[in-house]
Amino acid sequence: MEQVISFLQDIVHDAAEIGIVIAETVGIAILIITAIKCFIKYFKKDEHLRLELAQGIALALEFKLGGEVLHTVIAREWEDLLILGGIIALRGV
Repeated sequence: MEQVISFLQDIVHDAAEIGIVIAETVGIAILIITAIKCFIKYFKKDEHLRLELAQGIALALEFKLGGEVLHTVIAREWEDLLILGGIIALRGV
């Protein structure tokens, strides 16, 4: 029975690590794409530049926050949980 539980814990740990990498990679990609698009629109004098930049940053932060929430699945230390709390507080602001 302990082998089955250990096996399932390994599966959850590996799935969480894969999810973390995917969520953070998507967040970074969204941030880079938004920055490039807004840089181009800056020279075109687009009126909605600031709104689009804010939306892109907010979406990227959502993916990064999702990665941090997945990180709590495998985190077992208080320091990791405090970092997550700080990120959630910053997102709320």
